[in-house]
Amino acid sequence: MSLITEILDHNQQFVETEQYKQFLTTKFPDKRMVILTCMDTRLVELLPKAMNLRNGDAKIVKNAGAIVSHPFGSIMRSIIVAVYELGAHEVVVVGHHGCGMTGLNSEQVLTKAKDRGVSGDVLDTLSHSGIDLEGWLTGFNQVQEGIIKSVNMIRNHPLLPKNLPVHGLIIDPETGKLDMIEDGYAHLTSGE
Repeated sequence: MSLITEILDHNQQFVETEQYKQFLTTKFPDKRMVILTCMDTRLVELLPKAMNLRNGDAKIVKNAGAIVSHPFGSIMRSIIVAVYELGAHEVVVVGHHGCGMTGLNSEQVLTKAKDRGVSGDVLDTLSHSGIDLEGWLTGFNQVQEGIIKSVNMIRNHPLLPKNLPVHGLIIDPETGKLDMIEDGYAHLTSGE
């Protein structure tokens, strides 16, 4: 049986037995926050539990490394929509220790892409088109660096209000312990 078949079989039973009812909520986050975090599998259940979040409490946006790499990319669009359309009043960027984006080597990623059938011609064409694949596929040296960069990009975005608290946290993916890296409230009161 294929993985997708297993998923669809489970889903049919899930719906028929009305297990979805325990998750019913609105599209508006009860705690009025949007969280940008990493897609790491260890955080799927741990992060909400460590932050005391229930279904419906927050908008959660995930990507590799909790990185905002472009001020007008899909991550920023999601945050802007969460703030203006869905009632989020705060943003929390949560990175984690042991992140796969720490020291990510673009050369290794591109070699693996070639091994999986992406031709060198495609990579050459992209490179000659002005796309910096190496830069795009490079992570950060320390998780704190990635968090601070993302916090600053969100905090200084021209389409977001200047009084929006943007926090930066690091979570331990084993214990769930959260450490504050950037205090959005302190930043607002300092007038920076």
